[in-house]
Amino acid sequence: MAALKYAGLEDTDSEEELPPGWEERTTKDGWVYYANHLEEKTQWEHPKSGKRKRVAGGLPYGWEQETDENGQVYFVDHINKRTTYLDPRLAFTVEDNPVKPTTRQKYDGNSTAMEILQGRDLSGKVVIITGANSGIGFETAKSLALHGAYVILACRNMSRGNDAVQRILVEWHKAKVEAMTLDLASLQSVQHFAEAFKSKNVPLHILICNAAVFGAPWCLTEDDLESTFQVNHLGHFYLVQLLEDVLRRSSPARVVMVSSESHRFTEIKDSSGKLDFNLLSPSKKEYWAMLAYNRSKLCNILFSNELNRRLSPHGVTSNSVHPGNMIYSSIHRNWWVYTLLFTLARPFTKSM
Repeated sequence: MAALKYAGLEDTDSEEELPPGWEERTTKDGWVYYANHLEEKTQWEHPKSGKRKRVAGGLPYGWEQETDENGQVYFVDHINKRTTYLDPRLAFTVEDNPVKPTTRQKYDGNSTAMEILQGRDLSGKVVIITGANSGIGFETAKSLALHGAYVILACRNMSRGNDAVQRILVEWHKAKVEAMTLDLASLQSVQHFAEAFKSKNVPLHILICNAAVFGAPWCLTEDDLESTFQVNHLGHFYLVQLLEDVLRRSSPARVVMVSSESHRFTEIKDSSGKLDFNLLSPSKKEYWAMLAYNRSKLCNILFSNELNRRLSPHGVTSNSVHPGNMIYSSIHRNWWVYTLLFTLARPFTKSM
């Protein structure tokens, strides 16, 4: 009882009634959290019952959700012309108090990007995502933007990039998103993108190297390099080098390389165990699309590991990630055989 009295809980009549100094709030995506004004802290669990809650349903007619300059959610009642930080849906909450999972159980093949970011406020963070107009890149961009980050969609096709921006703005009209031109098949384009970004004089907290081609026929870029190798790896390599100084000034910052489990099924060394540069940008006669993709993904991982070794002492971490096997996105568009294969596998693999 002494502990309850000290915590201010013994004066409440109901387990749902908040103790003195506590306030009930909601996140942008509807999860309830509790603010303790006396100790200046927040927590997900109700301070008395220990339950977690989320709001049920949408906002009542005439209400709109906004975010203030501090990133805190507030609500506007257009009918009665009033503003409040109290979510009108708090009267209709449902309990969400699952057993806390272990780290390995926390996320699985059914987890979405929005679930991963649940409850996080990324206001003030600046993010660049390559190839963000569709697929994994778009879902990542949307999720980060809806959690408050300023997201730049680095896309080769500006029409598709702008369409992607509009799709995000439809979900939240105050999202900070824009598209910028970046063609990884042109090292000059990579340089122009980096210069244009630096001219904005903003920090860079997260750089996600996501863009890739798969199953593409052999062709050379304007830089006389095989296109799969340049788009998937070398273009990103150059981009990171050009933005390294911004990342270091913005620390803590991070680089994420979207690689693939298929990196395991290739090699970039010759018979004597030395790095064979001819394997990275092969001639048309020695080119096989799947092998070229695998090699580029191996390069992603090797680069990410070395980048982390060099930059982590300066507050910039680098990680490579395998997004899942045969996720149905537009990456298979280059050949109908791959499209058929991905379509057949779709019922058994993770969906966007």
